[in-house]
Amino acid sequence: MSNDMNDIIIFGAGGRVGRAAVAEAAARGHRVTAVVRDPAAHLDLAGVSVTLIQGDVTDAASVAALAAGHTAALNASARMDIPSEEHFTAAAKALVAGLSEAGVRRLLTLGIATTLESEPGVRLMDAPEFPAAWRAFAQGHVAEFELLTAEAGPELDWLMVVPPLDLAPEAKVTGGYRTAVGTVIDGPGRIAHADLARALLDEIEHPRHSRVQLAVSV
Repeated sequence: MSNDMNDIIIFGAGGRVGRAAVAEAAARGHRVTAVVRDPAAHLDLAGVSVTLIQGDVTDAASVAALAAGHTAALNASARMDIPSEEHFTAAAKALVAGLSEAGVRRLLTLGIATTLESEPGVRLMDAPEFPAAWRAFAQGHVAEFELLTAEAGPELDWLMVVPPLDLAPEAKVTGGYRTAVGTVIDGPGRIAHADLARALLDEIEHPRHSRVQLAVSV
């Protein structure tokens, strides 16, 4: 996929990462479909190259209908009112089926740093002192990754992009980032939303990683 103008659909566009990705994609000249559950709450997202629309990332029919004609999709959605595993597996199933029907070949989805390995075979979430509530949320992304690995066919080039533990609004925008496959990145363990969005759009424009957890940090 080149860096020519693409049509990109972003699910969960109303969240912080989703908004940053919409802004970065639009700034690069791409056409963006910003999908949210309640468009009335996110009217500021709409713009010259951004179409704001209601949709459900956990419904394959909704995904297929909205994603038709797009070259890439990003899932930045999250739900705090239902169990993590329920949401992320439902979204993964719907995206695999819906994007396949729509003919979209590139999918990026967000992971969580606690699922990364701190040493071979040992994830951050496996530590005995790791809070049970956090482990339950992290398990949703583990299940999502396993489902994508098992059920996404070769026609869907998917990638889970994993920001560091500190994904804070006040983080300094550096204009750069580092990556690692499946492991925690040494250093401050933080990244600005704008820098994360830059990494996401770079992987959409020039796919370099596929079917792995790609850790991203400054």
